[in-house]
Amino acid sequence: MRYSALSLLAQGLKRSPEWQPAWRQPTPNSRYDVVIIGGGGHGLATAFYLAKNHGIKRIAVLEKGWLGGGNTGRNTTIIRSNYALRANAHFYEHSLKLWERLSEELNFNVMFSQRGVINLVHSSNERENWVRRYNSMRLRGIDAEVLGTDALKERVPGLDLAGDGRYPVVGAVVQPRGGTARHDAVAWGYARAADAEGVDIIQNCEVLGIAIESGKVRGVETSLGYIETARLGCCVAGHSSRVAAMAGLRLPVETHLLQAAVTEPVEPMIDQVVSTGAWRVYVSQTDKGEILMGGRLDGYNSYSQRGSLPALEEVLGGAVALFPKLAGARLMRSWAGAVDMSMDGSPIISKTPVSGFYFNGGWCYGGFKATPASGYCFAHMIANDEPHPLNVEHSLDRFRTGRLLNERGAGPQSNAH
Repeated sequence: MRYSALSLLAQGLKRSPEWQPAWRQPTPNSRYDVVIIGGGGHGLATAFYLAKNHGIKRIAVLEKGWLGGGNTGRNTTIIRSNYALRANAHFYEHSLKLWERLSEELNFNVMFSQRGVINLVHSSNERENWVRRYNSMRLRGIDAEVLGTDALKERVPGLDLAGDGRYPVVGAVVQPRGGTARHDAVAWGYARAADAEGVDIIQNCEVLGIAIESGKVRGVETSLGYIETARLGCCVAGHSSRVAAMAGLRLPVETHLLQAAVTEPVEPMIDQVVSTGAWRVYVSQTDKGEILMGGRLDGYNSYSQRGSLPALEEVLGGAVALFPKLAGARLMRSWAGAVDMSMDGSPIISKTPVSGFYFNGGWCYGGFKATPASGYCFAHMIANDEPHPLNVEHSLDRFRTGRLLNERGAGPQSNAH
C-alpha cells in the first residue's frame, strides 16, 4: 500500500482500516545471494539499493535485536557535509543530496529538516581554520556561510554572546542545507522500502559464526540456523571488530561510547543545530520541544551502551554555558551508543582479504548522516565487487599504505577523532 494523503483519508473513513504491516516477518531461507549483518540504517539502506539499483532480489538482513535498536536509534540526528578533505566532502555531499529526496524515494516521511548547522568560533585562530574549510567547501559547490556576531544573534537569540564567558563567541560558520532527521523513521522507511523490493528482514537473529572455505565466504551460522551465501556484508557499527573476528580479521577500529541526553520539552528556543569545538558540545531542539545534547567520547573502550557521569556533566555544562536558559530545565534521559572509531577518523567501505566478505564501518561520529550514501556505495561494491568512485579512498588498504584520510590532523589515534 502506497502512503498518501488520499490513502490516509480513505482508511480513516473505514470502520475497520486495512493498513498493511510495514514489513513482513519472514522465516529465513537456507540460501541467499547476499546476506547483510546489521538491521540499522546502513544495513537496511544497503539492502534497499541492492534490490532497487542492482536487481538483486534474494537478500536477507539479519538483526540480532530489533530494527534500529543500535546506533541508528541512539544518535543525535545531525546531517551535514561540511568536510575539508576531498574524498569525505564529495561522499557526504552525495549523502546530503540523497537526504533531500529520501522521503519521496522511500514513500515514508523521514522528517528531514534543513534547519542549518552552525559551528561557533571562539578565537581568531579557530576562525581562520573554519573559514579555510568553508572556502574549500564553496570551491566544491557545497553551501557554506561565515557569520559575524550580529548575524549570529539574529539566528540564535538565546545564545550567550556577552563575551565574558570562558570561551567567548566571536563568530560562526553555517551550512544552511544541513539539519536533522527522525532516526527511527529512517530505519523504518528503509525497512519498508526494502521489504517491498522482496528483501527478507529477519529480526532476533544473531550471527554466531562465519563459514569460510579456501578464503571465500560460504555462509553464516545464526541463532535461527545456518544460511548459505557467497556475499556477506557487515554493517554492525560498534560491534564491527567482533563480527570481523569471526572471519579471522583484525580491524583498525576501536569501540568507544558516545553519549547524548534530552531535557524536558520547553518552549521553542533553538531552531538550528549549534555546535562548538571549544566546549565539545552540540545542541538542537526536537519537534517535541526537547533540547537534544551530545558531546565527546567517554574515552574508554566499551560495548555497554551506558556512558559515564563525568562526560555527561561536561556535555550539560557546555550546553548551559552556551544557552543559560537551560540551567532550569530538567534532564529527562541520557544514553550512549557504541561507536566504531577508525584510526584516522574516516569511514571504511571496503572489500576485505576474505573473498565475498565486505565491510562497512569505522563511522566515528558520522554514521547517521552518511546512511543514504553508505548504503548506496556499499550496495554498488557488493553487487560489482569493486568500489563506487565515491568510496575508492575509504578502503581498508589505506591503513597499510599510509594514505590516511585524517580530517582533523589528530594522528592515528582513534580516541583523538
